Amino acid sequence: MTHDAVRLDSVTRRYGSLTALDGVSLSFPAGSFTAVMGPSGSGKSTLLQCAAGLDRPTSGSVAVGGTELTGLGERRLTLLRRERVGFVFQAFNLLPSLTAEQNVALPLRLAGRRVPTALVRQALAQVGLADRARHRPAQLSGGQQQRVALARALITRPDVLFGDEPTGALDTRTGREVLGLLRGMVDREGQTVVMVTHDPVAAAYADRVIFLVDGRVSGELTGADADSIATRMTRLEAAPC
Repeated sequence: MTHDAVRLDSVTRRYGSLTALDGVSLSFPAGSFTAVMGPSGSGKSTLLQCAAGLDRPTSGSVAVGGTELTGLGERRLTLLRRERVGFVFQAFNLLPSLTAEQNVALPLRLAGRRVPTALVRQALAQVGLADRARHRPAQLSGGQQQRVALARALITRPDVLFGDEPTGALDTRTGREVLGLLRGMVDREGQTVVMVTHDPVAAAYADRVIFLVDGRVSGELTGADADSIATRMTRLEAAPC
């Protein structure tokens, strides 16, 4: 039976007088690929940050892998993020002085865990970079750097991988390669992926697209193609405030 990798119940997030999320309830089933879209300022990044435990809701609750985050202290929350959540951002955030394999191993080292070389090499092979283990970021293309970032995010075998515009800094062809990797990880390995994107073509790789407007869920599409997603986005952006 499928369980939820992440669940949000009535999550509201306010920053002073600004309400970034307004009573959002969503679940992300294990082994699914979900894209989150919406006009600028709709709350997409805030949703991702609350779901990942990077930001605390003003009210409501968030659970990752069945663990409720709301009551966790900072230390336990940090440990949970380190062990059970992976992140990939538009900026690759690799340390320039480290090789690809050293960058991939970093989350394990930070957690004080043993770093088996075979596990690191396996993670690099998983993203097609088995022959780039000793290369530093400056010796890699943008797409290769994002693949290293992806391997680093997956080295701890997280319950869920969050991506915030993970292909935003890549050219079209390289971006599609990275999206294909994400899709393959969901299909072959049961990885759960939640990705914020503005690109309908990227969103079409997902099983489901959630649309946000003014911090609220404004519908979803399942198994949609890029044209259908783009049409829905155009309607949302054209709707009166």
